[in-house]
Amino acid sequence: MAKLLKKIELKGTITLLTGLHIGGTNSSMSIGGIDEGVIRNPVNNQPYIPGSSLKGKMRSLFEVLTGNIGPKVTKDVQHGPSKSGESANLFGNAISKEDADKIKEETGEIVKQRASRLIVRDCGLQIAEYLLSKTDIPYTESKTEVVIDRIKSSANPRHIERVPAGAKFDLNMVLNIWKDEPEDVLIKNLFQSLKLLKDDYLGGSGSRGYGQISIDITEITEKTKENYYGVSGGVGNNITENYKDQIESLKA
Repeated sequence: MAKLLKKIELKGTITLLTGLHIGGTNSSMSIGGIDEGVIRNPVNNQPYIPGSSLKGKMRSLFEVLTGNIGPKVTKDVQHGPSKSGESANLFGNAISKEDADKIKEETGEIVKQRASRLIVRDCGLQIAEYLLSKTDIPYTESKTEVVIDRIKSSANPRHIERVPAGAKFDLNMVLNIWKDEPEDVLIKNLFQSLKLLKDDYLGGSGSRGYGQISIDITEITEKTKENYYGVSGGVGNNITENYKDQIESLKA
């Protein structure tokens, strides 16, 4: 019987080491203006890091590391994320009964749909006001790039909006631990995916220097039924010290 045992909440900070571009919708464009804008919170107009972008990058990097990239089983089951293995155990999978039947027929593997064990929140901008006095656009910068036509040798400039280096974002993730699941393995794989992200990039144009980040985990809290849920004033157990080595490895 499936039973949720605890939730492990990780809090920290993402610091931009280079400018970050995660694209949003350009509702208006003007001559000489921004060609590619960043995603912003419509309420306060501040840029943020969507949890979907962060989690998706963590998952894709971890799948490449572990080799959990699913093969093209038939013409109807496309090459993509593996439906089983360590990646699916942490990040979940999405598979229909029809695709599961095809995989079983072609490979003999029995694959079931699995919910993600990891929740990744949207990352809001920290201490946003200091950016207003340092940037030409509210909270962001405009970076001019030039595309060279290799036939005509003509230049075509474009203006990319980025959140500048030095900006900090709140990081918040929750790992659900279910009965009879390897908690230590899930935690290890979560930290491994964060290390991979730190050594790669977030957002677009990473091969051109964008999106390098550092990650600092400041607090890890264990919340169980006994010490938190249903208990008035419950705050959970601070278990940050238990993961001191993993936290320090992110700073290396």
